[in-house]
Amino acid sequence: MKRAERHYALVDLLRAAQRPWSAARLAAHFEVSTRTVERDIASLQQAGVPLYADRGAAGGYSVLRQHSLPPLNLTAAESMAVLAGLALLDSSPYRGAARRAHAKIAAVLDEAHRAPVQELLGRLRVIDAVPTAEGAVPPAALSAVVASRRVVRLTYLGEDGSTTVRDVETTGLLRAGDAWLLAGWCRLREAVRGFRIERITALEVLGEVAPARDPALWEADLARWPTRPLTGPGPGPARGG
Repeated sequence: MKRAERHYALVDLLRAAQRPWSAARLAAHFEVSTRTVERDIASLQQAGVPLYADRGAAGGYSVLRQHSLPPLNLTAAESMAVLAGLALLDSSPYRGAARRAHAKIAAVLDEAHRAPVQELLGRLRVIDAVPTAEGAVPPAALSAVVASRRVVRLTYLGEDGSTTVRDVETTGLLRAGDAWLLAGWCRLREAVRGFRIERITALEVLGEVAPARDPALWEADLARWPTRPLTGPGPGPARGG
């Protein structure tokens, strides 16, 4: 049995088990060494699988029954594309989630693909051309705000060095060239605006959900650029300032 297949089987076995399985029992079941089982457990835990070790004579490993690791069946090229795409999100508001997903996929990568995929990934480089303003808000703080469509009060550093405070009805995120923008309705400008996240130096989440706005406002603003949605409708605004 291949390593990835054993990982799937191990997780599903523990998920369905009524009692914990010891490392020795798992080793006998999969016909591998106890050391191999312990390496498998460590890899799965690192990938975010909720495996737990119970102490005592009747102890062993168990997993939440709701959790299963479905087979991915990715080719080497597909694995490389997925891992590279997740790595590109390292400077985005979804950095934490992307890193966890990257670890999960890397943990179950087909052994035959592991070396060539890692070799190809090693040839890729990213130049982060956008400098971050001193004291800028961490990008990861924005993902939850966008998901809940909250109104935020942000302090924004303009291109000319001036600072403004804006109340913004958040609607989404936009990737523009080498920058990520927080998209929303700016109450100061009374218009659609996009704020480069590296220039947001302070962010306060207000106790208000953004009211519904006419979708035509977002579409009109987006129509000025060649945008594309990642899935479904696009996030909205693009214009800075």
